[in-house]
Amino acid sequence: MPFQNPQLTAPSLLTTETFTLRPITTDDAAIDHAAVMETKDDLRVWEQTGWPEEGFTVESNREDLVGMQQRHETGAAFSYTVLDPTGTTCLGCVYVMPHDATFLAKSDVTPVGTDRWEDVDAATYFWVRTSALAAGTDRTLLDALRTWFDHEWDLGPRVFVTHEDFAQQVALLERTDLTVRFHIVEPGKPGRYLAYG
Repeated sequence: MPFQNPQLTAPSLLTTETFTLRPITTDDAAIDHAAVMETKDDLRVWEQTGWPEEGFTVESNREDLVGMQQRHETGAAFSYTVLDPTGTTCLGCVYVMPHDATFLAKSDVTPVGTDRWEDVDAATYFWVRTSALAAGTDRTLLDALRTWFDHEWDLGPRVFVTHEDFAQQVALLERTDLTVRFHIVEPGKPGRYLAYG
């Protein structure tokens, strides 16, 4: 099943003083591409792949966004772009996935304690572009997401996921009251992803 609530409707907007979060669309291809390419070194660690490759184009990015937009519109998974207050610069992205999304269903998930992966309603992944980190945008985004999920989403238990080698994001999550609940090993990828809840 996808999310625990089959009728789940994701909120369409989160606005703070420093950013706006809204569903990503193919129209965002160019500004999203700029953020992706600026942040490519971090994203390769986060993804544990060679993505984005050096020759990654705006058009290739648009093709990726087609799938994200479709999954968002059907409620299969939710993808958001994080924009500066002017709405013209992408500061990062947020992805809210059901616990049995295809790639997660193929993964080896090990509980750290007594939690059960099948009870997790949503796994959230996010990244912030390199130039926005100095302003603490990653911490502001994480704090805002936690409040947003608590008050505006109809979700059960949820986790934030990052790769153990993505030191900057691991440190961010370790500075909160969240703790590692699961280790996730994706097929063909080295190391583990850490799911904090």
